[in-house]
Amino acid sequence: MTALTAHGRVDRQGRLVEADPALRDLHLRAGGEEGGVLAVPQIATLARLAQRLGILISRAIIAADGESDVDLWVRAQPEGNEVRLTVGGWSRRLAHAPDETSEIDRETDFLRASADWLWEADENLRIVALSASAEAAIGGAASTVIGQPLTKLLKLVETDQGTLPLLEALAAKTRFEDQVAEMRGISGRVRLAAVPLLDGVGRFRGFRGSASWLNVPARLAHDDDAIGVPDAFGERLDKALREPLARIIANAESIRAQSDGPLRRDYSDYATDIATAGRHLLALVDDLVDLQAIERPDFQLAMDEIDIADIARRAAGLLAVRAADRGVRIDKPASDERLIARGEFRRVLQILVNLVGNAVRYSPEGSMVWIRGEDEDGRVRIVVADQGKGIDPDEHERIFEKFERIDQDEPGGSGLGLYIARRLARAMGGDVVVDSAPGQGARFTLILLSA
Repeated sequence: MTALTAHGRVDRQGRLVEADPALRDLHLRAGGEEGGVLAVPQIATLARLAQRLGILISRAIIAADGESDVDLWVRAQPEGNEVRLTVGGWSRRLAHAPDETSEIDRETDFLRASADWLWEADENLRIVALSASAEAAIGGAASTVIGQPLTKLLKLVETDQGTLPLLEALAAKTRFEDQVAEMRGISGRVRLAAVPLLDGVGRFRGFRGSASWLNVPARLAHDDDAIGVPDAFGERLDKALREPLARIIANAESIRAQSDGPLRRDYSDYATDIATAGRHLLALVDDLVDLQAIERPDFQLAMDEIDIADIARRAAGLLAVRAADRGVRIDKPASDERLIARGEFRRVLQILVNLVGNAVRYSPEGSMVWIRGEDEDGRVRIVVADQGKGIDPDEHERIFEKFERIDQDEPGGSGLGLYIARRLARAMGGDVVVDSAPGQGARFTLILLSA
């Protein structure tokens, strides 16, 4: 294919309102119409993200074009209510597996590099998740603040110009940095940063953010004997590994994204492999920290009445971007459905994110993941079903063991996710079970006691 550069414009509704012939023809071959919504999914996604995040995005992509794929270099620059596109490269290649890492995941890698703890909030700034290290900061279980406004945990501090970066970002639905906040109830200050969370059609769903101490409260300072305490050892291991791994991922993604211009394809592929391996190790660190916590003899959960249908909807929302990237739909419980159970909000959300995440990972493109709930015989059940290749009944118990995975050659996690999920469910008086057979998909069921 002849090397060229094509330009175009996408309006706020995602319509390709102007395009050079090469880009227009690619759009038409993908099933689009003149002046219609941009029909090349990869380019449309970059345009939508550039518009939502309000930043320039420049990235190599692989797009389908008839019976083959084409390598493209896409630059998406927000300009008012439109996005200016510059598309170069235009070299044909064999079909390639899609990049499974969403833009939000890449942005989160940069946040993790210097974070002391992580948080997530919904579109109304209600806290939906806190990392394990945040519990030390708040002096108790995360469940005490889950569902509460972020401002109940933190008092936002104005900048010298009298602005609040977090609220400005909320209004613009974009990322922010350098929001200083005071921890309520303790004498500590943090610097907040966050990226917006978007669902599968680009709608704003909240923030995923980091908190870094500006001054550490005295009660969180460790003395020289702290290394003998299991929690302190886990925290030091977490800190020692997380920062260098996050920086490796961030640097590899910078190379892979070719922000300064095209790069030899094999070099870009090497950088992708490095970033993927780094994410795998970072996920393993998260799992090991959780593993250490749940296997302590004094491990306890803060039990409360929770709406497990609502938590299932939240889990589906958190994974909507990843599912959309893989061409998988998530059918979640209806917005008015309620299933009241006994459990800890944060840990139940952790279990369901693991189950739904696995279902999305092992589902074929174009398939669906179902989440269904029922309440009978004093038990509340949430079923997560997929249309994947299924699991042999002889393997049903083995997949719940530590570091066990059915196919070690397939991309996946550390082999700890299901072990941790079952341990957490049983600690709440419930269980996680599986029903599956080869070629018939898998049905994982979280069982909890009715409230």
